[in-house]
Amino acid sequence: MIDTRLKTNFCELTGVKYPIVQTGMGWVAGPNLVTATCQAGALGILAAATLTFDEMVKAIEEIKNNTDNPFGVNLRTDALDIDFRIEHLIDAQVPVASFAQAPTQRIVERLKEAEVIVIPTVGAARHAEKVAELGVDAVIAQGSEGGGHTGVIPTSLLIPQVIDSVEIP
Repeated sequence: MIDTRLKTNFCELTGVKYPIVQTGMGWVAGPNLVTATCQAGALGILAAATLTFDEMVKAIEEIKNNTDNPFGVNLRTDALDIDFRIEHLIDAQVPVASFAQAPTQRIVERLKEAEVIVIPTVGAARHAEKVAELGVDAVIAQGSEGGGHTGVIPTSLLIPQVIDSVEIP
């Protein structure tokens, strides 16, 4: 039986059992980790930014072959082949698109049109506000402990700031 305190808006949005995200950590979050995370009831996110397009396609196929649970794919918007990657996520019916950088309005609109849930990672409340204005579905607030590449604000301070600044999960 699931503790009802663990059933959140994020769970409803993504279809996961627990409000836990295993984010797209480059060279770490491959198909095995994503599948195991999904099978445990959390949202696993494939780190596709470190993969070639063909490697990403193969990894998505492997995840889909090993779990029916929702998962995501993390992308970088400055990838030269970002449009091809976005279209593949849509064609492969990947439920969640995650971003290491703010997606553009065009990317958000294309994904939402295809009913893909859009969840960028943010490192400051102003970043959450910016992407919320683009129409994303949720944000992942990642403090400086998460590798330091999202900023200098620790998670313990960042999460309350983001919660106060946006009305999305």
